[in-house]
Amino acid sequence: MESLEEDRVAKSVGALLRNLREQAGLSTRALATRAGISQAFLSQLERGASTPSVFTIYRLAEALEVPPGELLPVPPSDAAVVRIVRADEGDLIPVADRPDSAVGRFMTLGTDAQLDISEYRIAPGQYASEWWQLDNDGEVAIYFVTGHLDIEFDGVGRYRFGPGDVVAHPARLRNRWLPVDDQPIHLTLTMTRPSGDPTPGSRHPER
Repeated sequence: MESLEEDRVAKSVGALLRNLREQAGLSTRALATRAGISQAFLSQLERGASTPSVFTIYRLAEALEVPPGELLPVPPSDAAVVRIVRADEGDLIPVADRPDSAVGRFMTLGTDAQLDISEYRIAPGQYASEWWQLDNDGEVAIYFVTGHLDIEFDGVGRYRFGPGDVVAHPARLRNRWLPVDDQPIHLTLTMTRPSGDPTPGSRHPER
């Protein structure tokens, strides 16, 4: 008895085969004759009731005048996985170890993901000016939703950002955030994780 995975592959191959045959304007009899297989076997393949051998795939591909890969389904991969973090989910991360610190929401996408996202809403009077950096070779990108903020990059300079602005920098670049007025600030911080690094990154203050 075929496993569920084998059944999925057979049905996927069958659907691709039928679609290519119809695009070529061929009947099942005509394609079967060209490929040197029986019409009954071709019908089984298109229904997903049988799985073709590699040899049969090559014969069908030649008859359809397409590369053999056109008859093979794309295997599922991590890129096809949908990850969802709802508005009320995520871990809260303080910007500094003090009671008036602004707090961010860290929305981890899993240890296998190459991307981490944090959201920060800095209220007037909250502290957010701790020097910080990440301990990996990834990249950081910040998108400013509302409010204005200066960012001072160690040894580089100080820049002001407002709604709609984006800034990107190496994760290891030491920097600090400096609110410029009494208006609330809302921003998102996206961090790429280096390949092979299983540890999610997060904005953390210097010790």
